Amino acid sequence: MNKPPNEMSEREYFATVRRLRGMFVAGGRLEGLEGFLDGYDGHARRHGGPGLQGWTEWLVARHGGASSLHWRAQVRHIALTTWDRPDLPAEQEELVIDTLFDLLDEYLAERETASTP
Repeated sequence: MNKPPNEMSEREYFATVRRLRGMFVAGGRLEGLEGFLDGYDGHARRHGGPGLQGWTEWLVARHGGASSLHWRAQVRHIALTTWDRPDLPAEQEELVIDTLFDLLDEYLAERETASTP
């Protein structure tokens, strides 16, 4: 990490999490990363930040799908053409992780642009 986390933008922070995911989540597995993002969101909102507010709605608006699905399921459906079981093979899990971080960066970039006067 080049900067302390409190000096990073959200995009920089999540790029670091992506690059060093095993440092943030033991094993760096998808389920742990999803829990990490849920925890980040809850903590940020509790302390007055936006967290990931609007993330699920953005996924639905941007990529279609059912609005009743949790963001985790939305990302899986975007990443995989077929998905019917919770335990993904390693290559599918890596694809979902890559897709998750790509989508998250796209979402945060759009939010950042929208908040810039």
